[in-house]
Amino acid sequence: MRGLGRIVAVVTLLAIGMRLPAAAAVAGPPAVEAAWVQWTAGGLQLRLVTTRPACPAADVDGRILAMGLRAAPAPGFPMTVCQADLPAGARQVSVEGRPAPLPSGSPRRILVFGDTGCRLKGSAVQDCNDPRAWPFARIARLAAARAPDLVIHVGDYYYRETPCPADRAGCAGSPFGDRWATWKAEFFTPAAPLLAAAPWVFARGNHESCARGGYGWFRLLDAGAQPLACPAVSAPFRVDLGGLSLYVLDSADADDRSPTPAGVAAFGAQIDRLRPGAGAPSGWIVTHRPIWGLAPVAGLGPLGPIEVALNRTEQAAADGRDLSAVQMVVSGHVHHFAAYAFGPARPAQLVAGTGGDAGEAGDRAAVRLGAPRIDGMDAESASFLRYGYLLLERTGDDWVGAFRDLDDRIVAHCRLHGRRISCMPG
Repeated sequence: MRGLGRIVAVVTLLAIGMRLPAAAAVAGPPAVEAAWVQWTAGGLQLRLVTTRPACPAADVDGRILAMGLRAAPAPGFPMTVCQADLPAGARQVSVEGRPAPLPSGSPRRILVFGDTGCRLKGSAVQDCNDPRAWPFARIARLAAARAPDLVIHVGDYYYRETPCPADRAGCAGSPFGDRWATWKAEFFTPAAPLLAAAPWVFARGNHESCARGGYGWFRLLDAGAQPLACPAVSAPFRVDLGGLSLYVLDSADADDRSPTPAGVAAFGAQIDRLRPGAGAPSGWIVTHRPIWGLAPVAGLGPLGPIEVALNRTEQAAADGRDLSAVQMVVSGHVHHFAAYAFGPARPAQLVAGTGGDAGEAGDRAAVRLGAPRIDGMDAESASFLRYGYLLLERTGDDWVGAFRDLDDRIVAHCRLHGRRISCMPG
């Protein structure tokens, strides 16, 4: 036993010399279930989910940074969630032997998508075990290969609310309910390559409302310093990226068609807190529900779907408020791709709910160009139903990019110039 003690002491000293926690050198297989970097109001934050009760330390440019406890194990979530604010200017970060992705200057390649979970709710069932029926893992791999500098997820991570039907082989064995096993299957396992590729901005979706996946949301992805107890609203926050500001707002409970005075006031208060006005349009609002979007409700064959406008709560909140510094609203919620340009008087609206959840039966895969009227203003629009992702690249003062599908083929080319977003078939 004394010989074993000497061996442990030597290994511990070696670990200190390598600037790694001693536990990492002697504990055997890695205990990290997931690790990622996300933007919060205070800057970049490293987060980690581990099977150990104590949080590990991170190596930041050769110095040890202790990770703090975000959430202790709890029923349904038998994991420890850790976090650490990263110092500005950090160049190399690793934890438990995993390098963490860091930005190098202002992002020039921004990836946008959302609505990534696999739907299991009563009779609405996706085949979560079929990579074509639920392609989020494939999308994440393809997108990671494009080396984005930043990933914006526009919300809705959690969809497996009820058990897979006993006679449905395509989703057999799937976890369900707001617990770690479900969140791991829904998001962290399929997203792993993309989590390792770039920092993220996470928006809260209506599927992360307190009646659905809110408990997991606040423990894992919410940008707040500590998890909130439901009922709760995620605090709005601003991310300054050097020439581009992101205003992240919580629209999880902003009703699409039946606004209430309280709902309008709550969303308006978020806008007021961030003050995205008074200046040239150089910022994007990131929020799950589109402020000015269209949802397909029925098909008309070759004529395309019948669409209804949304979101009346957000529209009422935005009415009369100064959004002069907002260039574009970035959203999901509707499970297709759409871009709406209203001219200089209103921010452009982008919808990219294309990450994996099933679309509407009446929607169409072909790119449709139109001129709808939304909330009292005419728009130029382009929309289509496809799984995939949008990658925008900074080109001078514009953002230019392409939407790619499951075969990594370009479906549409897009350009954001001022407040005008235009997308054409690839």
